[in-house]
Amino acid sequence: MGVDALVKRVLKDVGIREERYTLQWASAAEAPRFVQLITRFTEQIRELGPIGQAEGLSKEELVARIDKALAAVSDQKVRIAFGSATKAVRKDAIWTNEHIGEIVNEKMEKSLAAALG
Repeated sequence: MGVDALVKRVLKDVGIREERYTLQWASAAEAPRFVQLITRFTEQIRELGPIGQAEGLSKEELVARIDKALAAVSDQKVRIAFGSATKAVRKDAIWTNEHIGEIVNEKMEKSLAAALG
């Protein structure tokens, strides 16, 4: 769940629609659920169109933003801040997406701003 919040935050910060990413769980025994999740996500991406199009980005700008996002999540300070956020989530033991997103945003604000700046 923390990775989900981090990826959405980074995509948003670099100007790529966060709807282009989802993280859902389905066990091997949940084939109908898996099909439903994939179908829904495929329809959502189809509606957005090719990556960059909905964002109004040229191919070059899109590549630059994706490279920036990759560099940010590879940054040592960002990774350390993510570890700190993970520890805080475990300590709180509140497993809602909203709470995890708040913790990730709070603990990673400075390191992400520096890495993406």
